Amino acid sequence: MNGVLPVDKPEGPTSHDVVAIARRALRTRRIGHTGTLDPFASGLLLLCIGPATRLAEYLTALPKSYRATLRLGEATDTDDLKGEILQRTEAWRDLTEAEVRSALAQQCGTIEQLPPLYSAKKVEGERMYAAARRGERPERTPVQVAVHRIELLAFRPPEVEFEVDCSSGTYIRAIARDVGEALAVGAHLRTLQRTRIGEHRLESALPLESLEDAERVRRALLTPLKALHHLRRVTVAEESLGVVRHGGAIPAPEGLADGASVTLASAAGELLAIAEARGGSLQPRKVFA
Repeated sequence: MNGVLPVDKPEGPTSHDVVAIARRALRTRRIGHTGTLDPFASGLLLLCIGPATRLAEYLTALPKSYRATLRLGEATDTDDLKGEILQRTEAWRDLTEAEVRSALAQQCGTIEQLPPLYSAKKVEGERMYAAARRGERPERTPVQVAVHRIELLAFRPPEVEFEVDCSSGTYIRAIARDVGEALAVGAHLRTLQRTRIGEHRLESALPLESLEDAERVRRALLTPLKALHHLRRVTVAEESLGVVRHGGAIPAPEGLADGASVTLASAAGELLAIAEARGGSLQPRKVFA
């Protein structure tokens, strides 16, 4: 098996649990995912299977969309519902929908976001959550992220439901925390569902319980080339197939900027390589055929 399988992760299992379930169901160990979802979160998880595990870095960096719910009036040490409550207030009762909309809008654009204390970010080579579990508070550095859209869906005090389109690496838990701080009442994330990764959407994802259904897996599995449809495709001429298969460079199309990644494909639609444009040439970085 070789391809990318969109899976709908339910609440409860870790992303690693989903990979383990897929390995048993599909009878292969060569499976990885392209972006962790917390156990309490649900939604789209892309599983790279077989040789397609080499595609992961080109999928991980794609922008993402989420539907989420935050709870006003309670701040936690993890910035989500699983953490210890650090602050509780009833001041949310005085908030208006307009104030909530304004606080959400402050999170839109290119922002400096402080990662949650319990996160996989590394400080001096160690995951922050490992230090936090020992009772330590590692020094955190804000990270620049892009929130392309944030929209209020429902204001049901003390809960706020919203949608976010954002860059990879954005913490929705941190958005919930920062909205609470902007409103001076504290907040934490209650629910989280990932609905999109690039152009891959939750609607096309396979329910986890359907991994044993070979026909449904076959229909849902994306070919490597289809999974990378966000990259420009260059069809390799017949006489250059051997060059590409041996890792050799070929001329780049006009107008392709240096550093751009493209897929190199045969006329039959087979992914041959992922290449990078350099000095008028396309240099294969990963060869698949």
